[in-house]
Amino acid sequence: MLKTLTTDFELDLQADVLVIGGGPAGTWAAWSAASSGAKVVLVDKGYCGTTGCAAASGNGVWYVPPDPEARETAKASRESLGGFLSDRNWMDRVLNQTYVNVNQLAEWGYPFPTDDEGKPYRRSLQGPEYMRLMRRQIQRAGVKILDNSPALELLVDDDGAVAGATGVNRQTGSKWVVRSQSTIIATGGCAFLSKALGCNVLTGDGYLMAAEAGAEMSGMEFSNAYGISPAFSSVTKTLFYNWATFTYEDGSVIPGASSHRRSVIAQTLLQQPVYAIIDKAAESMRASMRLAQPNFFLPFDRAGIDPFTQRFPVTLRLEGTVRGTGGIRIVDESCASSVRGLYAAGDAATRELICGGFTGGGSHNAAWAISSGYWSGKSAAEYSRSLGEHKTQRLVLGVGEVVLQSDRSQTLATDEVIQAVQAEVFPYEKNYFRTEQGLSESLGRLNHLWQELRSSQVTSDKELIRAREAAAMVATARWMYSSAIERKETRGMHKHLDYPELDVNQQHHLISGGLDQVWVKTQPLHSTEKSQPKIGALV
Repeated sequence: MLKTLTTDFELDLQADVLVIGGGPAGTWAAWSAASSGAKVVLVDKGYCGTTGCAAASGNGVWYVPPDPEARETAKASRESLGGFLSDRNWMDRVLNQTYVNVNQLAEWGYPFPTDDEGKPYRRSLQGPEYMRLMRRQIQRAGVKILDNSPALELLVDDDGAVAGATGVNRQTGSKWVVRSQSTIIATGGCAFLSKALGCNVLTGDGYLMAAEAGAEMSGMEFSNAYGISPAFSSVTKTLFYNWATFTYEDGSVIPGASSHRRSVIAQTLLQQPVYAIIDKAAESMRASMRLAQPNFFLPFDRAGIDPFTQRFPVTLRLEGTVRGTGGIRIVDESCASSVRGLYAAGDAATRELICGGFTGGGSHNAAWAISSGYWSGKSAAEYSRSLGEHKTQRLVLGVGEVVLQSDRSQTLATDEVIQAVQAEVFPYEKNYFRTEQGLSESLGRLNHLWQELRSSQVTSDKELIRAREAAAMVATARWMYSSAIERKETRGMHKHLDYPELDVNQQHHLISGGLDQVWVKTQPLHSTEKSQPKIGALV
């Protein structure tokens, strides 16, 4: 429902391009747009350069030199795991752009280490240094940054094109509006406040705002990624578990359990505790492992545990679409969404194009953030220029709906809603191991939560931010499970116990959308605009 924009904003800005989100994708988008001559404003829920999963730790990068054999190996490595849903043209584009941009980081002064042969090693980035550098670069490019300023709703013009956003400063409570010619959603994925490292600002806010403007999602069934974590820690960096042995409480080895077969770990955790010890790492590797990912070892050091010689309890924490591949559907190589003036980048956008239905982990997702950020920024700047004189004459209206309208009958119990949605997406038996009955029952409860949100109001701006996060999580879960119930097979990370085999007749994408009435439809591979008729409203 469109509503007239109020005038009680303490900060009222004009921009060619608005970027929502200050992680890798958002900062690359802002830099690219500004370098193309656009006036850019970037808003971040936290402090740009320090929040989000990339800033919290080391990041692998899908960085492959332009050697044909190496590139072929890189592209083939995930195709089978992803259920053959990826697109080699997009893989080539990402590999090419990532190679260029990572080399650009070196020119900007990022301190890449050297390998044993003295050559620069550019396949990983330390989050704090990386994001500190990106903040500095976008400031140098003239980008205006609004820190601690989450966006709450998008604005559209009378033709339905996205024309900016409104939000609030978390620290001062002051309201802001940015009226822009184009907008980029780079808010990351949704981890449902699972406490996974760096993920508690990633609650699906961008999905909700985009959907309210009419955007579509893609691949939301591939959103049940879980990261291995010590039971006493939030650190879900999983690389070093490649050298781990997983055991029962009595010390005996769990058959088949490994970092690459987390389903065995999840199945065991349903019955009893699981322990790990990183005993396969040679003594000569251990010092370098500590240097590569120091925050991985911090919880162990605090607990007085040597993970190389002592067993410790582990769990699986939901990382949802952060390590999954679902997100806002992009319709062409510009990273445009299905709504004019709105672009998507990074984990906020679908990564099926390069990963299919299997997690992009740190490496592919990091490369996608760099590349899609760069493309969306350049494209948004070009789109803004194309509007000409029209851009300064547009009447804009807010499209935010859930909990933003005050004429509601009851006060929202926000924490209860959050706990209720977590109860549907956290349990392995519901989300990791899916069944027709389980998905249907969860959707019933999620739909009830949505109706509760629809009929509720909040009493303060501070509570409004949390309520919008709750609404975004419920919306994300409904798109996830509505898509999952339609993919009647097991493909990629989508494990359906009622349909345990891959079905060659379902080698297509699932597009989803809608708010009060969620819908799902199929889309052929390697097609951006054409899609099949809807296969059924689910609410």
